Amino acid sequence: MKVNAEENDFIGTIELHRGIIFKVCKMYCPQEEDCNDLYQDIVAQLWKAWEGFRGDAKISTWIYRIALNTAISGFRKQKRNPLKNSVDAIEVNVAQEDERAKKEDIELLHMAIRMLSDVEKAMIMLYLDDVSYEEIASIMGITQNNVRVKMLRIREKLRKIMANH
Repeated sequence: MKVNAEENDFIGTIELHRGIIFKVCKMYCPQEEDCNDLYQDIVAQLWKAWEGFRGDAKISTWIYRIALNTAISGFRKQKRNPLKNSVDAIEVNVAQEDERAKKEDIELLHMAIRMLSDVEKAMIMLYLDDVSYEEIASIMGITQNNVRVKMLRIREKLRKIMANH
């Protein structure tokens, strides 16, 4: 099968930015099987939209937007198994205690994020990925002021969820 220049450009772009796609997949699909399916769906959507990319935004912004839209709109229609939290029995010594506490904090944060709406998950993922408010606004299709307000509310919501658990 012969690959043309457009396909080579697309493949190169996907390889260069696959980390973005994986982050979105992991955020919305904790199960590896579902994650792989979503990855394929996102790549397919990116390919369908590839010809229409005009370069008005950064390529990473465009990829985030399509990946998040695919995850939020299409993939949520399918029933997924909820992530089952299992805690391994660990013999704890003083050195392991600190590491375990960090891991528990991270697991608690992930649990709290899973309780957010799909849009809130998208915004907090971008925020945690150090994406600027300007770029988040562009990806989400809202104003920077709206991003600031929503982020304040999301962080407060996460604090409350984590405090209750």
